[in-house]
Amino acid sequence: MTLHTSHPDIIKRLKRAAGHLKSTIQMLEDEKPCLDIAQQLHAVEKAITNAKRTLIHDHLDHCLETVLHTDHLEQDGALSEFKTITKYL
Repeated sequence: MTLHTSHPDIIKRLKRAAGHLKSTIQMLEDEKPCLDIAQQLHAVEKAITNAKRTLIHDHLDHCLETVLHTDHLEQDGALSEFKTITKYL
């Protein structure tokens, strides 16, 4: 398995999301205002959504390019994988 070029960026995004989530937990424990907690949760959600979208788009770009240079049987498998992964967008 090769590392996609976007993986380092995705790792950074997920670490950022982990930091936001840790802050959110602390805010709940410290009984911070709900508005502040909701904003922090929104930041967690957005960071994860962006990481997922980047991963899927990079995977699709990588796989579609690879599939163009493979035989018909492998193309069928790649098409099936394409259909499956797009459910997560």
